[in-house]
Amino acid sequence: MNYDIIVIGSGPGGYVAAIRAAQLGLKVAIVERESLGGICLNWGCIPTKALIKSANVFEYITHAADYGIKVQSAEVDFNSIIKRSRDVADGMSKGIQFLMKKNKIDVIMGTAKIKKGGKVEVKGSDGSIKEYSATNTILATGGRSRELPNLKQDGKKVIGYRQAMSLPEQPKSLVVVGSGAIGVEFAYFYNSIGTKVTIVEYLNNIVPVEDEDISKQLLRSLKKAGITIMTGANVESVDTSGSGCKVQVKTANSTETLECDIVLSAVGVTANLENLGLEEVGVKTDKGRVVVDDYYKTNIDGVFAIGDIVKGQALAHVASAEGIICVEKIAGHHPDPLDYNNIPGCTYCTPEIASVGYTEKAAKEAGYEIKVGKFPFSASGKASAAGTKDGFVKVIFDAKYGEFLGAHMIGANVTEMIAEIVVARKLETTGMDIVKSVHPHPTMSEAIMEAAADAYGEVIHL
Repeated sequence: MNYDIIVIGSGPGGYVAAIRAAQLGLKVAIVERESLGGICLNWGCIPTKALIKSANVFEYITHAADYGIKVQSAEVDFNSIIKRSRDVADGMSKGIQFLMKKNKIDVIMGTAKIKKGGKVEVKGSDGSIKEYSATNTILATGGRSRELPNLKQDGKKVIGYRQAMSLPEQPKSLVVVGSGAIGVEFAYFYNSIGTKVTIVEYLNNIVPVEDEDISKQLLRSLKKAGITIMTGANVESVDTSGSGCKVQVKTANSTETLECDIVLSAVGVTANLENLGLEEVGVKTDKGRVVVDDYYKTNIDGVFAIGDIVKGQALAHVASAEGIICVEKIAGHHPDPLDYNNIPGCTYCTPEIASVGYTEKAAKEAGYEIKVGKFPFSASGKASAAGTKDGFVKVIFDAKYGEFLGAHMIGANVTEMIAEIVVARKLETTGMDIVKSVHPHPTMSEAIMEAAADAYGEVIHL
């Protein structure tokens, strides 16, 4: 019952931390109250990508004539799409079970609560309570769909992302509140399979964390696909008393009522901090997040926190990186702190979005004199051949030293391309280094080289 590390939560932060700790020779246990893999594997990153792939396939078939192929009309089997997504998630969760056994990590199923003196209390599903001891405890409890006071989720008509992945039947109409990654991904999926979709965004731009040029391009693409988009709009109330929903939306000029079958609330994530024993132990929190240092230590010796419950982007790959840094520090290694300005962000609608580093606006606000290059996929031979000409690559460099400040992409497969920029920035690669690095032709990725060349007035194919 005594461990070097007990990890509470088995999402991409928790299970990665546990595995790395085991690799370093520490005795490790992980506590999970539901399913190994956490939200990401079971109700987030992985099953949503399975849904999106089904939507992609349906779009390929319905547009087959564009490629010189005649097919009979395709039909969506909504329940089969949902089942495939759940099967993919279940397979990934079983993979985590294998990794726990392989690395000799004890899996404790139940709800955990930290106590003073390095104790962790776990309540099983049968109500039984057991106590464990750990020199170090890592909190990795993740987050859940955020609820707004005027948009309470009932799980049936007003839903969060979890219910959106497992609806019993396809809605004929859907209002999505919020246009971040979760909102636009579900909007794309449901619109692609025939649901009438409206996005309501409080701010003036959709995907508001992205560069403004990306936001404008996605707006055009989603409208072209048939999605109605309302920006600068606020949902004041939702009436669910009838057979569907009546959504009252206030804009700068008017108030209107939208009627739909389902309302999806996609307005962010709330950290899971309740009933963890933080107050009793004295762990400090601020604005709904646990306060930690650069190596994820809290103000209490032996208690650490990573992932969605601490500062930084609420992304799976961020949680994983934090988990590795945290356990390496515990084990006496000397890891570098995580550079949160070199974290890639990806959104998997069509067209995809991928970005890292400064936006153009943020670079200017930071005081940089900049060079900006842009290359549209309409000028890309590979994109033309593939029939995916929507979008562009935009790169931003410091004019004085050539430092790679940021990159912003929208188009087919750009989520697979952004890692080049992450590595380039990590290695302090300059703009001209990119220009002089030969990229293969024809590929989507050569747009990165062309965009860099555009920033320096050397672009060839524009």
